[in-house]
Amino acid sequence: MTTPSADVSYPADGFALFPDRSVVALRVNGDLKDLATVVTASDAVEPVTVDSADGLSILRHSTAHVLAQAVQRIKPQANLGIGPPITDGFYYDFGVAEPFTPEDLKAIKKEMERIVRENQRFVRRVVTEDEARAEMAGEPFKLELIGLAGGPGAGATEGASVEVGAGELTIYDNVTRDGETAWKDLCRGPHVPGTRLVGNGWDLTRVAGAYWRGSEKNPQLQRIYGTAWPTKDELRAYQHRLEEAAKRDHRKLGKELDLFSFPDEIGPGLSVFHPKGGIIRYEIERYMRERLLANGYEVVNTPHITKGDLFMTSGHLQWYADGMYPPMVLDEVVDEDGHVSREGQEYYLKPMNCPFHNLIFRSRGRSYRELPLRLSEFGSVYRYEKSGTLSGLTRVRGMTQDDTHIYVTADQVKGELVHSLEFVLQTLRDYGLNDFYLELSTKEEGNPKFIGDDALWEQATATLREVAEGSGLELVPDPGGAAFYGPKISVQARDAIGRTWQMSTIQLDFNQPERFQLEYTGPDGEKHRPVMIHRALFGSIERFFAILLEHYAGAFPVWLAPVQVVGIPVADAFAPYLDDIVAQLRARGVRAEVDHSDDRMPKKIRTHTTQKVPLQLIAGEQDSSAGTVSFRFRDGTQTNGIPVADAVEKIVAAIAGKTLVNTAEDLA
Repeated sequence: MTTPSADVSYPADGFALFPDRSVVALRVNGDLKDLATVVTASDAVEPVTVDSADGLSILRHSTAHVLAQAVQRIKPQANLGIGPPITDGFYYDFGVAEPFTPEDLKAIKKEMERIVRENQRFVRRVVTEDEARAEMAGEPFKLELIGLAGGPGAGATEGASVEVGAGELTIYDNVTRDGETAWKDLCRGPHVPGTRLVGNGWDLTRVAGAYWRGSEKNPQLQRIYGTAWPTKDELRAYQHRLEEAAKRDHRKLGKELDLFSFPDEIGPGLSVFHPKGGIIRYEIERYMRERLLANGYEVVNTPHITKGDLFMTSGHLQWYADGMYPPMVLDEVVDEDGHVSREGQEYYLKPMNCPFHNLIFRSRGRSYRELPLRLSEFGSVYRYEKSGTLSGLTRVRGMTQDDTHIYVTADQVKGELVHSLEFVLQTLRDYGLNDFYLELSTKEEGNPKFIGDDALWEQATATLREVAEGSGLELVPDPGGAAFYGPKISVQARDAIGRTWQMSTIQLDFNQPERFQLEYTGPDGEKHRPVMIHRALFGSIERFFAILLEHYAGAFPVWLAPVQVVGIPVADAFAPYLDDIVAQLRARGVRAEVDHSDDRMPKKIRTHTTQKVPLQLIAGEQDSSAGTVSFRFRDGTQTNGIPVADAVEKIVAAIAGKTLVNTAEDLA
């Protein structure tokens, strides 16, 4: 942190102060500002480097502007939408008469390279609403955002916060070396000093359709995605990660390993699990149930549909209706003459389980001695996700949530949150995820989405922050990301190739107990309102399945593998010998089988290696005579002459220890 000794204006190119060009912006009194900002002696000023999180966002936002300028050079009639930075990159939306082609992208990239070489300066100007409308007169989407400036509607548009918000309106000019304005855009900034700082660590990745402001009622725009990094080497490393991610894509592996599918006859976003996928799912759920029971959770079960009044009480029909399936009119009534009619009562497929659990809590009087009361359910829920957002098992319309709702006294809140977070982290570690950070999602001031008393929100947020910080894990703010009824902590887990996945959520809720009039009798004999904690460890079984599948690239630890052991005889004569060993393994609960196919031994080995079976047992004349077996592992290594009894114990121990076995050393 630095403080100027007098009022200074940092040079527009910034290079005089920061000749290595690593600094792309400033943080002045906590706010991000352009490098050309005028600061005073009383200001606290901190350089923002390009390799920081804020610096990367600024770099990517600036690259999005270069993209938009290039598009309008090639297609002058293209209308500008929004162009925010996103995780690992950026995008920009355009209103164009025809979709972009691969040839268009090539031309746009060449034009972007020219703009970068021109080193146009990004120059910020504050404008009035009338001035902004005059300058953006030919941009209908920008005019709409100008009309939203200062209101909650602007922030409700994905990515619109980079353009307008509660503050002043600004336009950024791209100024050439000759002082001419080459292009301009409505934007809040900040940006890197000039296009040269965009460098060569960027690329355009794909084109997709996107509805303006995320609504199907609005025009469909063309969205160009890209990625941007400080250096070419970092770009190449990112592209390598993408290649690795493509190999691990759970949709691809699900088909290759015969785990699950999405039959057209059932409908989009509705999956079926095949036998091999089903047994993995069973093991995931089984172990979770063991953990729940061992930690004082009680198991409940609730129906898939309910009268709409339940979701009116909970608030979901007011705040979540767009994510719910349309109602069904049910409840037949038979009159005294036997005629059947319908009352007209509307029923809904449930999108979440919490209102049902509230009814269980409310079903009888409760005492403080029963609290904490931890109700847990593997409950099937249904959400009407837009078809364009569906993505394999990670975004579905029908899912099973490992949903827990915990009812506590006010004095128990902090202790139960600590218990829940420790439970979540340890359980995730047992499934093989070990690299975490936390995200604290809070309300956005002025946004009508968030309900309830402000003081309770502040109390809940402060408690969650204290618990998160006490965990020792990195805590990242997520303003505006809370549920409509309360703030939450999210556990973010990094997988084997460094990607981040949102895993477990712990949400503090003072509102639903109020809406459902939940009560317990305290030690003073008076009625008190419990506090409610929402806790989902997986989010959904389907999504967690997909994450584990990609994390392990299909090569699961032995305990999760659908086929844990396969016996491969050197010749058919030795199959009975392996049948006996497999029978011993099955008696110990091991999923084992012998390959009795007509394929030759080398092909059998290739087949089961491709299917990522963790342990292959090979036996021939020498093994059958000595009462031994040979282990072959996923990496092709082999250990010979292991006595059968020892082999069985090693396999059982690997399963019990949840060991990831890929090599001979893993089973040593």
